[in-house]
Amino acid sequence: MASVLLKKYPQAHAVRTDRALYDYVHEIKNVYLRNAGQLSKVAFDSKLHVIHNALGTHTSISRVQGGNLKSKREIRVATVFKAMPTEFLRMIVVHELAHMKERAHDKAFYQLCQHMEPHYFQLEFDLRAYLSHLEATGQPLWSTVAVDAENG
Repeated sequence: MASVLLKKYPQAHAVRTDRALYDYVHEIKNVYLRNAGQLSKVAFDSKLHVIHNALGTHTSISRVQGGNLKSKREIRVATVFKAMPTEFLRMIVVHELAHMKERAHDKAFYQLCQHMEPHYFQLEFDLRAYLSHLEATGQPLWSTVAVDAENG
């Protein structure tokens, strides 16, 4: 399985910081979800997988401030995605962005995911295969070091 994934996805992406992740997410959002609300925060989260048993979260918090209702939206992506291919990062970002319009994991939700990423289901399958490999062996297939050296 590892060799198949490495052949299909030869290297990790270069998105390393929360700022770079925000820019990456914002770029996709502006293409597909221009009319959706603003994102107040996008960040990698090292505790996400452990605490929520999730790879990404989308939260929307509404507060009354004076006579106005203020809404903040956040997307958090598990830190494990720092050492993965661009395609896997895009899949989780598309998934979390889709929650801005569709709350439930229903037909409309997955149609939106496929609209933003036509290979969504294959990427999700490959990601699950990789996560199974990672859980079984503890050995990541991609390294952030090589990508950082190329960009450094």
